[in-house]
This record gives sequence, structure tokens and C-alpha cells, in this order.
Amino acid sequence: MEHQMVAETEEQDLKTGVFQILVSDAMSKEGLQPLLESDLVTCVQQNVNDVEDLSVFDALLIRSATTVTDELLSKMPNLKIVARAGVGVDNVDLDAATKHGVVVVNAPDGNTISTAEHTFAMMSSLLRNIPQANASIKAGQWNRSKYQGSELRLKTLGIIGFGRIGSQIAQRAKAFEMKLIVFDPFLTKDRAEKLGVELGSVDEVLAAADIITVHTPLTKETKGLLGMKNIAKTKPGVFLINCARGGIIDEQALKHYLANGHVAGAALDVFVEEPATDRELLDFDNVIATPHIAASTKEAQLNVASQVSEEVLHFLQGSPATNSINLPTLSKEVYEKVKPYYQLTKKMGNILSQVLRTPVQEIDVHYSGNVANFETTITTRSLIAGFLQTRVDAAVNDVNASLIAKERGISFGEKQVSDTFGYSNLIHAVVKGEERSFSIQGTYVKEYGARIVNMNGFSVDFIPEGHILYIQHNDKPGVIGKMGQLLAEHDVNIATMQVGRQEAGGQAIMLVTVDKLVDQIVIDQLQDIDEIQFAETIEC
Repeated sequence: MEHQMVAETEEQDLKTGVFQILVSDAMSKEGLQPLLESDLVTCVQQNVNDVEDLSVFDALLIRSATTVTDELLSKMPNLKIVARAGVGVDNVDLDAATKHGVVVVNAPDGNTISTAEHTFAMMSSLLRNIPQANASIKAGQWNRSKYQGSELRLKTLGIIGFGRIGSQIAQRAKAFEMKLIVFDPFLTKDRAEKLGVELGSVDEVLAAADIITVHTPLTKETKGLLGMKNIAKTKPGVFLINCARGGIIDEQALKHYLANGHVAGAALDVFVEEPATDRELLDFDNVIATPHIAASTKEAQLNVASQVSEEVLHFLQGSPATNSINLPTLSKEVYEKVKPYYQLTKKMGNILSQVLRTPVQEIDVHYSGNVANFETTITTRSLIAGFLQTRVDAAVNDVNASLIAKERGISFGEKQVSDTFGYSNLIHAVVKGEERSFSIQGTYVKEYGARIVNMNGFSVDFIPEGHILYIQHNDKPGVIGKMGQLLAEHDVNIATMQVGRQEAGGQAIMLVTVDKLVDQIVIDQLQDIDEIQFAETIEC
């Protein structure tokens, strides 16, 4: 099936008036009412593995139990949309869905309150030893002194990741008279003041907080964020909470600091492996745990089921998908024309996000040449989505990217300009932060594909794919040799290299494509080279 950007309703569907919808996982019947009550829909509630003929279905509704693979999609040639009743889409092969022309949607807002409330309940339970005391009294004991706890009042709560869930937790913490210090790569000082929270770096949060809760997506930057090195920076007696994604807290490091008493306790709803199998971690008396149920409330399950039911119904009737994860809401004809630029801007935004890790206030996108004649709203949103995607605690797509940017105090704009710098088309994006700005220029050449042709004022020419090292340095003899020797020592093979400079002996950059992901220790050693001011990995 070819790519399709909106529900291109077939004539025979309109004539029969019936769409076939398969609900593969258990969902709230009340939440499914929009579908069950519609004359346009025949709704089958049965697991995909138990259905004899999957080819008849137009839509598939799932939660976390059903895995949507390329093989499953091949068995459903009539499928137009997959709806995940929840936020995460880890159980959906997005690339395969896109290949089959199937739109994937989720319910990004339905469980915000339930997750925030569960996090706060875990925090209260942890500091007051409620699960342990409950188990003790049920075992026939009465040991009041053993389970003496601590008050939340006047404790400093550190929140890492200040999106929808983090901000809801902050509201509740204020009611308990807690002090708040937060870190979020997109939170500006002005917005932090308006929200009544203290803004700090990761290190400042680690040093100041009595309790730390994490609410970020799981990315290469956040995996193991609270590991051996960072937990050592926390206060002795700190409490750690993870109701976000397994792996943000390094479980081996956590066991080490629980064992030596540095961490006073931990509350975990998520784990690297689920169901949780690490008995050594779970057997600590000061670890409390729940089986990934932060989003599992009656209200949340009703909300997410209702959201995806209404989304699917509107989509099948021809309306754009408002929470599409994988495809922009454009007609097939228009999308085919803008597709190369859509993919280019998504990568440009992602690159900008990786090289500019400071709070951001503004994103401007300029178009010149042929691309200026297309519908550029979608490419601008694509760039913003690419920028936000790996740094926000909610699923970001081309439809909601602008709203999420505004929620985080980021203004954005686009305009058409005349100067193409010799290219038939050129996209120029500038991201402005509190401390510095960064710009990138990209173009699309039919014979060669997408190219990045300028990075922050340095002329380059590279394909935005694979593992890339971005290095800023002084243009002096021997720098490239030192860099190459260091990579060789760590068995990192160079595939391609681009060098750009503004003047001889001045500032210069290197863009080095390598064969594997470069460890942080290599980045640290690169930055120890005298001539190198900055080194960072870019994953495209």
C-alpha cells in the first residue's frame, strides 16, 4: 500500500456505510462508546491472534498487549489506522506502518493526571514507609519505631523533565509546602519564574534535592541518567523515584548506592526488563515497587479509550488525524511533492536539538527557491517535531508540535526569502536560546538526496545519516591527526569526514561519520585535546 496522509475514504466504504474495526486489547466499554454507537462502524472485540480473517479491518485499536509488526500489517491490507490507547507506541513498528501507508495515533494526554498522582503517591509511601508498615502489621507485628518516616513539608523536590507530568507534580508539591528545583532542556528562566519553580542544571538538581523524580523520555541522553557518576553527586540520604521509563535510573548503580546507604530509598514503577526480574533490587527493604501501573486508573483508561475511539471515527470519515505519530496530515498528492523536504526538516530539527542543549526561546525557518512554492507549514512543524521529539515527556508529532512548543515557551515562525546561495532550494533554520544560538542549512537534490550544507556559519556538505561526530576546534596543524588517533585507540572507524572553516587559522568544525555509536568517554577525551572546544555526537 502506498503512503497516504489522510483517510482517503473509498467509495465503496461510503456506499455500505460500514467500517470494520478490530479492538485487540481489553478497553473500557464506556470509552469505546463513540464506536459502538456509530452506524458507520462494525466493532469486533477480539485479539488479533484469534481472528481468522484480518484482511477486512479498516482500523485496529490496541493497548500494550498487542504488538503491531510488519508481518501483522501484511495480513491487514485494508488497514488505514492503528490507534494506541495510551502514550507509548513501543509495541508498534512505526517504520512498517509508514511503509504500509497506515497512520498510527495515540492518546498523549489521557494519563497525565494518573501518572502524576501515582508518582506523588509513591513519594509519600516511600518517605512514610507505608508498604513496609502495611506488610508488617498484616504479619502480626506492631513495630511503630521501625517505620518512623519523614515529612514532605520543606523537603526539596528535584524534578528532571518538566513537561505535562512534571508540572502537575509541581502543583501538588506546592500544596505540601515543598521546595522545588527542576531541570528541563527547554525551560527558560522567564517561564520557570512564572510557574513558580527554581530552574537548575542537572548537577544543581542532583546537589540540592532531597527527593528526585524523573519524567523524561528514554533516549540516548537520558538512558542511565541517574547512574554511578550522577547518583554520587546527590545528597546522602536522597530518595529516587522513577514512574517514567525503565532505564533512566541505572538499576545496577541504584543497587550499589542502596547497599552503601547513600540512597535512602527508591520507588519504581518501571524497569529495564518487564515483568521485573531483578530480585536483588526488589529485595531491598527500602525499595517499593509497582508493576508499571502509573497510568492505570479507571479514569485514565476511560480517557485514552475515548480519545482514540473518537480519533478513529473522525479519521475514517475523512478528517485529519490530530494525534498522528508517523504521518503528516496531508493529501497523498501533496505529500509526495513535499516528502523529501519533510524528511529533511525532521532531520534538521533533530540535529539542532542534539547540538544545542540549552533552553530555547525561538525557532525561525526560512525557505528559498523551489521549496518556497510548496506548503511549508508542514515542513516547519516537522522541524519543530524533530527538535522536540527526543527531549519531551510526551509523544510529539507534526500536528501537536506547535502546541507543545508553545507550552514550553518556544515561539516559532517561517518566511520565504529570495537568497538561495546558489542552490535550487534551501531551508535555513535558526534556533535561539538564552545563552547562544545555532543555525543549519539544508537542501534536497533529486540525484543526491538530502544534504546539510551549512552548520552555524561553516560551509559543509554531508548526508544526515548514521553516527556523526560534530567537533568545533581551532584550525591548527595536527588537530585532525589527534582526533583520528584517539578514535583509532577506541576502535572507532571513520567512514567520511567534512571540514569547514571561516578563515585560515581561525575557528573550524569537523563532521565525522563513524561506524558505531561513540561512547561518552571518547567525547570527554576529545574535549581534552587543547585545540578542541566542543565535541558532541549526532544520531541521524
